[in-house]
Amino acid sequence: MRFLRRVERAGARSAADGGPLAGEEGPRGLRSPARTRPPGPVVVLLATTLAAVAATGAGPAAGADPERGAGCAGPERLPVPGAEHQRVVCLPDLTTAGLAGTPYTDMADQAGLTAAGTRNPSGVPGRQVDGYFPDDSTFNTTHGWNHDAQFVIRLPERWNGGLVVTGAPGTRKQYATDTAVSDHVLARGYAYAATDKGNSTVDFHQDGKRPGDAVAEWNRRTTELTRAAKKVMAQRYGRAPRRTYVTGVSNGGYLTRWQLENRPELYDGGVDWEGSLWTADGPSLLTSLPTAVAHGIGAADDRAMYRAGFARGSEFLWEYHRTAYWGVTQKTYRAEFDPSYDPACPGASAGSTVEEILAPCASDARYDLERRPASVRRALGKVALTGRIGKPLLTLHGDLDTLLPLAADSAVYRRMTDRAGAGRLHRFYTVAGGTHTDGLYDSHPDRLRPILPCHRSAFDALTAWVERGTPPPADRTVARPAGGDVVNSCPLR
Repeated sequence: MRFLRRVERAGARSAADGGPLAGEEGPRGLRSPARTRPPGPVVVLLATTLAAVAATGAGPAAGADPERGAGCAGPERLPVPGAEHQRVVCLPDLTTAGLAGTPYTDMADQAGLTAAGTRNPSGVPGRQVDGYFPDDSTFNTTHGWNHDAQFVIRLPERWNGGLVVTGAPGTRKQYATDTAVSDHVLARGYAYAATDKGNSTVDFHQDGKRPGDAVAEWNRRTTELTRAAKKVMAQRYGRAPRRTYVTGVSNGGYLTRWQLENRPELYDGGVDWEGSLWTADGPSLLTSLPTAVAHGIGAADDRAMYRAGFARGSEFLWEYHRTAYWGVTQKTYRAEFDPSYDPACPGASAGSTVEEILAPCASDARYDLERRPASVRRALGKVALTGRIGKPLLTLHGDLDTLLPLAADSAVYRRMTDRAGAGRLHRFYTVAGGTHTDGLYDSHPDRLRPILPCHRSAFDALTAWVERGTPPPADRTVARPAGGDVVNSCPLR
């Protein structure tokens, strides 16, 4: 992939000569812009920053162990239905505490998703199954497989009868939420399954034959993995899971919404952490981000930003997002759904340096979805949400989210579930001080709070609702506490 090699070379040159990228070191040795960046990690949840670009060409160590399962209970062979390739290994600890530095996770692909002080459990023995389903794209180079539709399934020795399924946030891959989701649910006794969604990296929009196909594949791959994982549970434990939950961050939150709308029979409920909103006519990223792009190049005022949904009080985050998020996100998703808009700027690949890849296309400041051809709305319609969830859903969204503004995203989705007659199944919690990536808390601990502990509380509230009939709290704003361990505690009540 020539584009990715250009990115890596650009990062190396800039670091060596003290150029504009020679700032804070980010994942895989790429650096964030030193002259314009505010404090904080350079992270990505929606195909937007250096972590996703840098992690594309490297992953956990290649040359993984052959299939082996000795030392764990149950059958040693656990064929995953439909998988083209897989391997099974018995491990003394399935959490990141035991997997860091091994071929069985990728810590770099998790960068920026959690705050530095996050406490995670450890010591969960069991089996891990890695593999991939048939696919004809090759964005995911993890394990040296050069094959998309990769997955991971983890099977703890002490199983509580449940399964948790997720898809990668942004354009990351199958290990991206190991710290944010896998560790916690494994320690509770759940089996865990995650997919790379079938395509990854800022070039994901090149997958598929028609506009919208790449994102549509995300939904299909999540369904595919859920069905296969349930059958693997039956092989390993002698019975299918008693409960199955779906959850996810950002694009993973979108997957959670879509699955509960379109495949509710597969799940008992879900937790949506700042899921991206896609509708055929808007609102979506394609209606809010053009204003942000215009603001970033000096063509919009603060009032326009507020009208687009960006929160008052989030201004201190705008420069960071201008540098690392807005431009590349808009042009990447516009290339997915509306590739004919600007042939001179087809997406992130239009750049030859990291700055150019992250920079906006000037034409995107003028992008107006309402004026685009009906074909664009048809592409969006392939993946559009309706609000017609069929199982309980808890949504979390930070009021300082500066990539997916709450007012243009989860607040809209809450109204959609009401209009669809599914409001009784939905709870919506606004996290005061929350933003799109918890890693930014480390740069602004006086203004932000991590959402991860709120996600853990929401997951417990969901399981209590489903399994014991205990209703979760009504919709509310979760206040930012004046003290205490804000990184690891977040009561919803």
